[in-house]
Amino acid sequence: MAILIYILLATGLAIGFISGLLGIGGGIIMTPVQLWLYAAQGWSSDLTVKIAFATSLAVIFPTAASGVWRHHRQGNINWNAAVTMGIFTAIGSFGGAWLASKLPGSTLKIAFGVMGLLIAARMLTVKINDTERPINQNRWLWILIALPVGLLTGLLGIGGGVLVIPALVLLLKFRMREAAATSLAIMLFTSVGGIAGYILNGAHASGLPAYTIGYIFWPAWIALTVTSIFMAQIGAIAAHKIPGKILNYIFIALLLYVSLNMLGVFGWITSKL
Repeated sequence: MAILIYILLATGLAIGFISGLLGIGGGIIMTPVQLWLYAAQGWSSDLTVKIAFATSLAVIFPTAASGVWRHHRQGNINWNAAVTMGIFTAIGSFGGAWLASKLPGSTLKIAFGVMGLLIAARMLTVKINDTERPINQNRWLWILIALPVGLLTGLLGIGGGVLVIPALVLLLKFRMREAAATSLAIMLFTSVGGIAGYILNGAHASGLPAYTIGYIFWPAWIALTVTSIFMAQIGAIAAHKIPGKILNYIFIALLLYVSLNMLGVFGWITSKL
């Protein structure tokens, strides 16, 4: 157990920095790490996936809050979009968490990987523009985007940044830096919906290990949160200094790696060597 905690503490450092830098919750990193660690503990594959997804969402709330505080001070957040979209992503996230509790863990892993690849491919085709441009103010479009994003967030145990950022950049014409900051603010709402869904639907699940509330594994939550909160501040400061085009490429590279890993591509390559 001690080694598990040390690895989670180190993972928290990474996800905190990336969360503040790119406006994502860090679920695309901490979820695969947790899957590996929990499998090594001998937990069933189905429970491993659901616990990893639920715990990731629980970590995302305090981590995102830390980054939001810094981004707000720098004036990067569009609060009108964040609040409106956040309310509806929270509703969708609750439904996604309910659906995830009914599906096999293997199906969720494949869905996670495929979704990541699709988003990365689309972001590669986008010309990132750092100049000021009019943001689409259609609130019905905001809601139309928010509900399915929330559903996928709860379903796949991610903060939603990997889905929200492309939507903000491609559809609503946000600059990359503002998209990252506003995405973090939206995640405050989204994670609450998913957390509630995983707690309620996991309350009576059989075979859960000790120290869980619903599907959330609290020792992992504490270890990941302690280090991620501080590093989210550092990431948010760095984001203010890095050009949007570079942030976009970092985002794509990270997303490609994690998606391929979730689909088992690297394991398959290793087995052939």
